[in-house]
Amino acid sequence: MSLTSLIDVIFLLLLFFMLTSTFTRFSEVELAAAAAGTGAPSTEPPMFLRLAAEDVSLNGDSLALDALPEALSEEGGEAEAPRTLLVSLAEGVTAQRLTDLLGVLRGVPSVAPQVLGES
Repeated sequence: MSLTSLIDVIFLLLLFFMLTSTFTRFSEVELAAAAAGTGAPSTEPPMFLRLAAEDVSLNGDSLALDALPEALSEEGGEAEAPRTLLVSLAEGVTAQRLTDLLGVLRGVPSVAPQVLGES
């Protein structure tokens, strides 16, 4: 076996793995640890968002992920402090889907998202 044929095989393997791999969007999401609160109850009730693999529902109303900032701006109003948004994950939600949601929520200053864990 010559060196040229070995390089051809390596090139074909490299090409195969490059074409069969998946390319996902990577984004950076800022996460902060919980801090001690002042103990004063919020005057506004929290909003509830359910994230599923295919859809999103805000307070029971189904909507698209791109329509979420507008809906949250309407729900959140012009409050001084950000309103709490409780995010519940449905079965089968991927980490990429959650990252996409948190990327969308980053552009909405009137909400403070909190992802609910398993009980």
